[in-house]
Amino acid sequence: MKLKTGVFYHPLFHQKLWPIIADKFRDFPGAMEHILALPNVELFEPAEVSEDLMLTVHTPQFIDSLREKWYSRGAFLSAGGCVEATEKMLSGELRNSFVFSVAAGHHAGPSYAWGGTYLSCSGPAVANLRKKFGNQVKVAIIDTDAHHGDGTRAIFSGDPQTLHGCFCSQNIREEEGKKFCVNVGGRCGDEKYLDFIRSHFIPAAEEFAPDIIIYLMGYDTCQGDYGDQGLTPSFFPQAVKELKELAERVCQGKISIFSMGGARPDYASTIIPEVIKVLAD
Repeated sequence: MKLKTGVFYHPLFHQKLWPIIADKFRDFPGAMEHILALPNVELFEPAEVSEDLMLTVHTPQFIDSLREKWYSRGAFLSAGGCVEATEKMLSGELRNSFVFSVAAGHHAGPSYAWGGTYLSCSGPAVANLRKKFGNQVKVAIIDTDAHHGDGTRAIFSGDPQTLHGCFCSQNIREEEGKKFCVNVGGRCGDEKYLDFIRSHFIPAAEEFAPDIIIYLMGYDTCQGDYGDQGLTPSFFPQAVKELKELAERVCQGKISIFSMGGARPDYASTIIPEVIKVLAD
């Protein structure tokens, strides 16, 4: 039986003006109805991430403070979707996945957060994988949001079982190449950006041989969005196609995409269904 593509989405995500990204999911789930109708796509409504998993990557004081914020439930549901999606992939229930997220993402470190992302998604997801499938689970994370994923880097610093490639505005290479940043140089455009991925992340991941790939996909890099790097909406399905092919080579197709930055609803409604379609193809 052919494994399906899982889509993790909660109705709460289109009901509020979230920090930074506002109402970018206002057209969902309607914008992806034609994709959800495909026989190999399945929609899931995530539950909140458990406190035990949050505490594997964040301090108790940080979690207590987050609980007081109005956007906390959105963050907990987002991280919960990331946990569930990646677990279902490693257990053989799903081939790949796309996870919607609000108020959570790559600017959340162990005891701090900023920039509209107030809880780590990848931290609890990876902690859960290692709890369920063993401490030797290897994870490769690629981040193409416009801004440096400082929280993700802080959480996985010193972890030899995690590869973290961040495409931002600086050049850094640490921990024997397992943690690196690539300066994409401002408004570089689609093809140049794809070349950065091809020349940096793809060979690093092939050498690393992960059990799963996590793609932190921000579209704030699109023309006219708040992190404009000159990219068009066509960039993202192409990037996902190449990363999916990488996953087929190195980890039996296991790639999960977590939505990150970007505030324009028209871009969300254009890019996300096309990306899910590539995953399901």
